[in-house]
Amino acid sequence: MIKKGSWVQIKKIILKPEQRPKTLPEATRKVPLTMWVKGYLNCEASLGDLVEITTVTGRKESGELVSINPYYNHSYGKFVPEILEIDRIVKRALFGSDKL
Repeated sequence: MIKKGSWVQIKKIILKPEQRPKTLPEATRKVPLTMWVKGYLNCEASLGDLVEITTVTGRKESGELVSINPYYNHSYGKFVPEILEIDRIVKRALFGSDKL
């Protein structure tokens, strides 16, 4: 069981695929419009339960409990060696040296 007051993330389907506008690209229309929200759990629950949370702004939201202590998990892609050269060029132009 996940304790009341824990920092969690919920998922809520806003529009099912059949409810999405026909003006959207087909690939977009095929999937539901989904909202992901983080907040404090309002009662004890387990992953997958329908729960209510309170966001940091005090808003109440409900949805499927999908994560405990959620964190950002993204990157800006793989290493690009040209960026190192750009860094040296910019530092030389701004500061007269790339040795800072």
